[in-house]
Amino acid sequence: MSRFFPDAGEADESGFLCVCSDLSPDRLIDAYTHGIFPWPFPHPYRRGAFCTGWFSPDPRSVFEFDQFHVPRRLDRTCGSGRFHVVSDTDFPGVIRGCAERHNEDGTWITPELTDAYIHLHRLGLAHSVETWRNGQLAGGVYGVAVGGLFAAESMFYRERDASKVALTYLIRHLQKQGYLLADIQMKTAHTARFGAVEISRQEYLRRLETAVRCERNFGTVNSAGVQNPSV
Repeated sequence: MSRFFPDAGEADESGFLCVCSDLSPDRLIDAYTHGIFPWPFPHPYRRGAFCTGWFSPDPRSVFEFDQFHVPRRLDRTCGSGRFHVVSDTDFPGVIRGCAERHNEDGTWITPELTDAYIHLHRLGLAHSVETWRNGQLAGGVYGVAVGGLFAAESMFYRERDASKVALTYLIRHLQKQGYLLADIQMKTAHTARFGAVEISRQEYLRRLETAVRCERNFGTVNSAGVQNPSV
């Protein structure tokens, strides 16, 4: 039972559960452990302000490791050496890159949320996988790791394929490290191309309970000397 939130099964048809502005590490980890995540949305009465909503959608979207699909052209890009792929060298740069991308439509990655995830990263609970080219951050993906769960939050790119390469390395790395669950919250046309599937919230929570009880080490990602992450 969650220390801070209603039961995930009480979420409405949109997945909305409650509003709470507290983004402390204890509250965030409690949320992820119980199938809940924060998603700020525009304040209904204060222009330019956001409320922090907490959600648990049904169905839930995940990547199944044995069904993750890497398109052939992207597979060649991963093995070409075009990008240097590493983890956790510039977590703030990745989340801010994601926020800049979303800012085009009115970002849900608010400054408060950015600071909260950077804090989690410093505690070793949030990680980024980054693609670099010519010494510049070209793209990346970030998320939260709890036991055998990795909850991917967002990704961005400044060069074509940069975020896709980062995602490919992330999923292959999680599989290698023995993670049990790769959560991506909701399925999109983009993630569907990689093989994302939807499962019921009940099934997700059942699998989540097992995953968060496992001890897993995120470790490090480094493409130096790696010909292809799918090998």
